[in-house]
Parts: sequence; structure tokens; C-alpha cells
Amino acid sequence: MLTQAVQDRPAHEQIYIRRTNEPSCGQGASLTWYAFALEYLRMRWPQIAAKSRDETNDALCAITLAMLRDARGRPDERLLRRALRNWAFVVPQPDQRRVPGEVQLALRWVAASSRPLTDLLDPAVMRAVLEALRLKQDGTVAAAETQRHKHKVLVNAVHYAIEQRDLPTDPVAPINWRVAETVQQVDPRVVANPTQARSLLCAVSYVGGYQRARGRRLVGLFAGMYYAGLRPAEAVAIALPDCVLPADGWGRATLHRTLPQAGRKWTDTGTLHDDRGLKNRPVGATRVVPLPPELVALWQEGIETFGTADDGRLFFNERGGVVTSGTYDRVWHEARALALPPDLVGSPLAARPYDLRHSALSTWLNAGVDPTEVAERAGNSVEVLLARYAKCLYGRQVVANQRIEALLKEYPQQS
Repeated sequence: MLTQAVQDRPAHEQIYIRRTNEPSCGQGASLTWYAFALEYLRMRWPQIAAKSRDETNDALCAITLAMLRDARGRPDERLLRRALRNWAFVVPQPDQRRVPGEVQLALRWVAASSRPLTDLLDPAVMRAVLEALRLKQDGTVAAAETQRHKHKVLVNAVHYAIEQRDLPTDPVAPINWRVAETVQQVDPRVVANPTQARSLLCAVSYVGGYQRARGRRLVGLFAGMYYAGLRPAEAVAIALPDCVLPADGWGRATLHRTLPQAGRKWTDTGTLHDDRGLKNRPVGATRVVPLPPELVALWQEGIETFGTADDGRLFFNERGGVVTSGTYDRVWHEARALALPPDLVGSPLAARPYDLRHSALSTWLNAGVDPTEVAERAGNSVEVLLARYAKCLYGRQVVANQRIEALLKEYPQQS
């Protein structure tokens, strides 16, 4: 039992006292899930990327909320979530003097109301935790990938508990639990055809004043998503030394770096963007992406007009920094209002910049490009490609109907 003086200390100090004054073997019953989760996070933090830190934080919050007793004085759910996400499950932990009073009280309640770690050995408790990982904060089913991320965090945490001899066995293994599959296919309504895509890219150049060039700076960024199928984190990291941009014909870009926007609290540098390799690829892996002539011309025009950033990046803000998602999202929203007719502005058509990538991959597939080649260019597996991106272009059904109708007319009706 911790003394009141120890309980008043920050959580990480309580963990240190427990580890140095109690034998680890067989002491899991005296260790709460919350105290263990804080310890696990401190161990795990240096080993994972910024995006994974965010996902781990989110999973630990969900598990911790599911591992709370129904005790008196429970704080508001939004306060509990905010206290855990913004103040408890971050490394390094904030100076206690900076933590708002209501947050301190909420975290003390969590520390006192958290179930013992060993309660996970109860199948009913473990199943309740697993079911909590299925849901978003609003109670609806989360995306399958989100469920997998949270489940992976729980499994890794349990394995760490076994390693530290805080749990005698794996309580997850006996539970028959599967990810609740949600719709993974791309909504065909978001897919733009080439005419619509060109109109949208042209409209981007008209966003903002000419001198500040809010839109003109980003035409090539969006064009890379559409013509080369780049992910946004890949597009913002494209640098001139990695590109071959000939005067005529196709060019190519060798991708090896991404700049995903993770948030300052998750990165080691305190910047918004993490500096990573390619998604789902080993460290140092590269991917060669062909660049069609239209895209080569747009990138050359951008270089001639704006130059490059200090590190060679093609796309950057007015101060030379990395373009944030908020910046290009706002420009895209304004461009859609300029480019699309009123009946499509409120539709899902190319509602997000990422939908340009969906449009690119759908276009390639509908052009008859082999799925293996499309997957290689996109940096996906063939299975993911066929499951998500094999959709028709906007209006493609009309073309198909016309061809079917023409074929039927070739055969006269019998009298």
C-alpha cells in the first residue's frame, strides 16, 4: 500500500518507488493498470515513431477508461479523456506546476479508481476491454485499421507485463476476438475524372492573392497526388535531387522520405512533422514513381517560379517550412468552390486532397494497367489495391452504357 505522501507525487515517481521497494515477481496484484500503463509508455516511447506514439496514447486512453471502477466522484468523461490524452500519456510528463487543477484532480481519481493489472486475467474484464477498442468516442464502430492499432498496443503491453513478471500468463490469447470489419472500399463518388481533376488543379492556382501565391505554390503538390498517386506525406517531402524532369516525355521520382504531420507533442524535435521513411517499408527502402509529362511540366513551372526549399523540397510555405495539412486543406476547399458546379460542390467528389490519390489509382486501373504495376507505383499490396481502389471513374457508367447500347444495336431485332 502506497502512503499518502507517495500518492501525492507524480505518477512516474510512484512507479519508481514501487519498482525499487517491491519485488516484481508476484506483485502484479498491487499494481494498477493505470500505473502499469504509464510505465509501459515510458519504456515504449523512444522505440516508436511520432504517429505510433499518437496511436499508442489513444489506445492506452481507451483501455484505461475501460479499466476504471465505478467509483464515487467520477469526473466528466470529456475531462477524463483530455486529462489522460494531453497530460498523463505523454513523455516527458509535464511539470506538475503546469497541470491545471481540474486535471490533477481527475488524474488522482483515475489513479485511485483504476482496476489492478491482474484483473485482465478475468475473461469478462478482458472481453470488455477488447470490446471498448472497437468503438470511437461517439460509440460508433471504428475503422478496422484503428481497431488493429489499438489491439496491437494492448497485446504489446500485455507481453511487457509478462516480461516484467507482473502477469503470469497472457490474458488476451484465450479470448476469441476479431476486428469488426467496416467498409474499406473507396466511395466511387469521391473519384474525379481527368477533366474534373484538371479543372480543380487550375482552380488551385486562383486561390489567394497573386503575390502571396497561396494556391500557385501548391498546384504541383496536388498534381503529384493526382498524376503520380502520391500520399500527402510523400508529396510534401519530394525534393529536386530525387527527381528526373526531362524537357519532353515522362520523368520519374525516387521516393525514400515522408513527412507525416504528427503533432508537436509526439515528435522528438517538437515540430509538427515527423521525418520518416516510406509507409510500410523497411528503413532505407525506395520506390520509383513514373511522372507523366503533364506533371513534369507543372513541377518545372513551379521550380522556375518559386525555386526550392533549402533542403531541395519542391513545395514549401512562404518561410520555406513544410506545408501543413491545414494549409493545403484550406486551399483545396476554396479551389473546389471555384472549379465545381453548384450541384457538385456539396457532393463527396474530391472532397479531400487524398481523394486525388484515389482518383489516380482508379484511373490507372480503368486504363487497363496491370494491378501489380499499379500497386508498385502506389506503394500498396495488390490485395489492398483491389479491395480499396478498383472503382470506376465518375461518369464511367455512362460510357459503359453507351458501349453496351451500341453493341445491342448491331444486332437487328427479329420481326
